[in-house]
Amino acid sequence: MAPRSSTSRLLPRVLIGIFALIVLLLLCAWLWLRQSLPILDGTLETGTLRVPATISRDAQGIPLIESEDRTSAAFALGFLHAQERFFQMDLLRRNSAGELSELVGAAALKHDREIRLHQFRKRAERNIAALPEAQRRLLDSYVDGVNFGLQQLGAKPWEYALLGQEPQPWSTADSLLTIFSMYLTLQSPIGKFELRDTAVAELLPQDLYEFYFPAGGSWDAPLIGDARGPVTLPETSIASLLGDDDVIAYQKFESDDKVYGSNNWVVGGALTEHGGAILADDMHLGLNVPNIWYRAGWNIAGTDRTMRGATLPGGPIAVVGSNGLVAWGFTNTFGDWGDLIPLELSEDGKQYRTPDGWRDFESERETIAVKGGEAEIIEVRKTIWGPVVAEDHRGTPLAYRWIAHDIRGANLNLLRLETVTSAREALDLGPQLGIPHQNLVVGDKDGHIGWTVGGAIPRRVGLDGSRSQSWADGGTYWDGYLGVDEQPRVFDPPSHRIWTANARTMDSDFLRLMGSDGYALGARQQQIRDDLFSRPRFDEQALLDIQLDDRAVFLQRWQEHLLALLDGRDNYGDVREQVRNWGGRAAADSVGYRIVRNYRLKFMEITTAPILTYMRRHQPDFSFGPLKRQFEYALWEMVQQEPAQLLNPEFESWSALKLSALDQVLAEMAEDGKPLAQQTWGAENTTRIQHPLGRAVSAVNWFTAMPADQLSGDTHMPRFQSPTHGASQRMVVAPGREDNAIFHMATGQSAHPLSPFFGNGHEDWVEGNPSPLGEGEVRYTLRLQ
Repeated sequence: MAPRSSTSRLLPRVLIGIFALIVLLLLCAWLWLRQSLPILDGTLETGTLRVPATISRDAQGIPLIESEDRTSAAFALGFLHAQERFFQMDLLRRNSAGELSELVGAAALKHDREIRLHQFRKRAERNIAALPEAQRRLLDSYVDGVNFGLQQLGAKPWEYALLGQEPQPWSTADSLLTIFSMYLTLQSPIGKFELRDTAVAELLPQDLYEFYFPAGGSWDAPLIGDARGPVTLPETSIASLLGDDDVIAYQKFESDDKVYGSNNWVVGGALTEHGGAILADDMHLGLNVPNIWYRAGWNIAGTDRTMRGATLPGGPIAVVGSNGLVAWGFTNTFGDWGDLIPLELSEDGKQYRTPDGWRDFESERETIAVKGGEAEIIEVRKTIWGPVVAEDHRGTPLAYRWIAHDIRGANLNLLRLETVTSAREALDLGPQLGIPHQNLVVGDKDGHIGWTVGGAIPRRVGLDGSRSQSWADGGTYWDGYLGVDEQPRVFDPPSHRIWTANARTMDSDFLRLMGSDGYALGARQQQIRDDLFSRPRFDEQALLDIQLDDRAVFLQRWQEHLLALLDGRDNYGDVREQVRNWGGRAAADSVGYRIVRNYRLKFMEITTAPILTYMRRHQPDFSFGPLKRQFEYALWEMVQQEPAQLLNPEFESWSALKLSALDQVLAEMAEDGKPLAQQTWGAENTTRIQHPLGRAVSAVNWFTAMPADQLSGDTHMPRFQSPTHGASQRMVVAPGREDNAIFHMATGQSAHPLSPFFGNGHEDWVEGNPSPLGEGEVRYTLRLQ
């Protein structure tokens, strides 16, 4: 036998050395990561608190804060937020301040340029100065707790090491910036709905506009008022919109109703065994690691009650929850809370006309710091109504009158819900809440229930807000805000039921006060309403069942239509069988549901493409955005009546168009090479819940991303779900009976992958298991002296 070469003897040693080095690096990374874990047990001398606070945590990391002083409890909550979620807080404040580029570099410059026009940091500092003294003291204590919690970490949060940055201390203005960040999530900073709707209404023939963009229809399920009537087929040919040289543009629709919104409802004491109200709330938002919310509870000083619910890291407030006497929840209203004002310019463009004559623009410079690059300076043009934020389809500059810019737009009055004792008292707070406008739904221990708008409503004079119009002649303006007696309200309705889901809630005068900023199609809201009226009595599990309702009520008629289309077409035999056996639900294992759903969306894409093409001739970057949420009424008329004047001219017949839509859907489903039987809805509706840095650095997903679960649910049903959006939390609670309450939250409490709380509770959210709202057995106790 020939002797082994030196190379062959050396190779195993090299491989062993490489393996040992990898193990050593992983060990070092593990040890380094451990340094930034939160402190769970023991006693800390804060050097700040006059009255101590105790933090008890259970196995999921849900804390209960106990102190005889509310400001000490705020300090403790700030401590927890910093220890568990500081990087998330930093992103929230930088997002609305337009300061992300300073942290992550030039990739965020486009965002920062757009947001700096609103000067939210300056507005936050102004609003802080206007806070009542008691709220200011509480916020100061919270901020002290945040900075103390950050200092107590053994190492800076791991995200900063990855970015090569240092975390900056928290300030009181930063807490209001987190509220402004929610405005940017829930409302458009440039009034997109009004911008697009005004352009479409002015450019399209009126009959086409009214057909494709109705204000509502048969799916509406308002609290006050009725569903609207059917749309009328237009006489104008859609082909008349196109020129000889136009190439028809197509815009793929992921969904027509992917709204940042929520569901909530409440039933009165007449419908429960114990005579108290039961409230359900699930807020639909983007799903990330960590969750946007942080669960917490604290004793309400001076009472024997406990506040429990979801907090937003960055502030000392329970956003939704129960104080033992009253429970409340939120959904986005999609009312109209801002107006775009086309400016009348002087010949040189340096002045704009006002009721008091021509006026110079105010101009301020904003400096945007950029990591690894030179700072950028932008100019903010300001008017008496607000900053110039965009141009309309005619190139006219638009100023934005937006409630977010006013002192009333952001405050800490949500704190006051913590101590209300009745549903009526909670509703009275509605106009005073400085938050992005919400459907505030409440229920109390005595069985009373109610709804109102949480947020200030402008008193418009000379306009209804639905269209952009000049304010230069002085006949059009905002005359302050509505008082509590003027605010829309529903209290103890005869049905003992209240429901909202981002669709229209009001009619007539109340609707005129609220306006529209792109209401969701009412199908989800209607299904919730009908679920509520299908039962005479309720407990917590009954309301959770409604939250998890994934029946495809909305798509039932589309499934029947598609079956009829395929009747007698033998080459679609397998497809027809899947559609026939679709199960009537957005079930993860249903192939037929996926086909029906995506066929409708493809039909929408094809039939509306001529309008998109026409609009892009006037606005090259035009997209339908929220305008498409009411397309269903036009779609159903077209699919049923097949009007020749509305046929996309690229197709010779409606039958050809429909089959093309189906063929395109099937082709897209087959792109991964799997047989039709494996092309389930779950294969498309697979969650991608990642850390924000995981989008830029894929290795981050190895240790932070949640499992890729195939989930049931979709947009037009109570169980709202997509791969990246869904119920950020689910809560069902009867105030005063929190031991029976249910709470789900995706991803768990902590953002730290080595935390014992990382991912805890996520499985209950995925599976819909009835997990508790309150804390479990105490596992960890920390005392802040």
